[in-house]
Amino acid sequence: MEDFKGKILVVDDEFDILSLLEGLFKRKGFFVKTAENAEKALMHLKAEDYDVVIADLIMPGKNGIDLLCEIKSLYPRTGVIVLTGHGTIESAVEAIKKGAFNYIKKPINPEYLFLLTDKIIELRRLEAHNIYLQNQLRQRYSFSQIIGKSHQMNNIFQLIQDVAQTQSTVLIRGESGTGKELIANAIHFNSLRKNNKLIRVNCAVLSENLLETELFGHVRGAFTGAYRDRMGRFEMANKGTIFLDEIGDVSLNVQVKLLRVLQESEFERVGGSKTLKVDARIIAATNKNLEHAIKKGEFREDLYYRLNVIPIEVPPLRERVEDIPLLARHFAEKHNEETVKNVKGLTQDALSVLMNYDWPGNVRELENVIERAVVLTKNEYIDHSDLQPLNGLSSPDSSLNLLDHKSLPEVMNNIEKQMIINTLKQCNWNKSIASRKLGIHRTTLLSKISKYEINI
Repeated sequence: MEDFKGKILVVDDEFDILSLLEGLFKRKGFFVKTAENAEKALMHLKAEDYDVVIADLIMPGKNGIDLLCEIKSLYPRTGVIVLTGHGTIESAVEAIKKGAFNYIKKPINPEYLFLLTDKIIELRRLEAHNIYLQNQLRQRYSFSQIIGKSHQMNNIFQLIQDVAQTQSTVLIRGESGTGKELIANAIHFNSLRKNNKLIRVNCAVLSENLLETELFGHVRGAFTGAYRDRMGRFEMANKGTIFLDEIGDVSLNVQVKLLRVLQESEFERVGGSKTLKVDARIIAATNKNLEHAIKKGEFREDLYYRLNVIPIEVPPLRERVEDIPLLARHFAEKHNEETVKNVKGLTQDALSVLMNYDWPGNVRELENVIERAVVLTKNEYIDHSDLQPLNGLSSPDSSLNLLDHKSLPEVMNNIEKQMIINTLKQCNWNKSIASRKLGIHRTTLLSKISKYEINI
């Protein structure tokens, strides 16, 4: 099939104009059809998708404005250029108001007409690419991309479905690596705001001053280096969604300004006095205990209640062990495609190793482990030996290996030491919490940490 620069339909009741434009555009590499009236033009449009229609304003029957209105109603992505030999300002304004891309007088300047045509075709291509990217994003962040069959995850799926179509503020809580951002993405891309922007801000990586200007923008001269006005993330998210990750790390000063945005939907840029209104849905996430932070005076209680309208608790991976095989197979398939390997899955022994590990890094750690296993394995199926060197994982029969050449006290000490290390990791090395989880006194735990020379 011949490759054309674009498809053009020329509509004019003058044969000389049709012949002239047909020849000009064909020589430039375009596919061209002609029609002497609006009715025939609509027949062509029904049979073929045209990039541009060039239509005369004055024609017998339906005129160029009538044809323009029908095209914009039936084929809104088709660009229309209106031609006339008897142009007035009023007719030009009317054509533009009705949706014409542009309006030009006869005699025609071919180079100017080519310029307009190229602009329309480029805009159509950009629009088509944008639609493709939006569809890709929606597919990537659809519910089916959040892996899990446990009752905890089924509850989250239902919550996302219930919450997505509302405008309510959502607070997603869970340990690092559990997939809080993925849930925020799913809420946005299944919401009424899905065609507008999702703006992400990691509140933990910026200092107080940088975060303030990042969120709210600044005016020229607000501080050294502020050479021009700058739009903040809230302005960028207008009509869309803003995702505030690690909200628990925000300073009290910035919390006050966030509270105002939540209450009044307004703010000022740093150094500015003009009040700006914003319509942005807020989704926040944290791995911190905000109730504890409130008691310590580190987090505002009024902001907490404004954020916690719809709470979503994401369980750690160790509390939904039944999801590990699903996730592991998903990541194996994903990284097998990316690395062009021939890994077909995981052995039962490998799955047993994964399901018996505590996963302090949660889903993120699991994906890293599977990615490395896919890259390093020489086999068609990932086995426990492919996992053994990673993150202290051991094979399913490691309990038997512990007995090799060791006395019972040595074996018991090794088991106790590993259990303490795993529990400390789960509790983010908080010794008080770990001692309660282990069922021993804190001083006893400190003694054992010293005994086993555990580095904290």
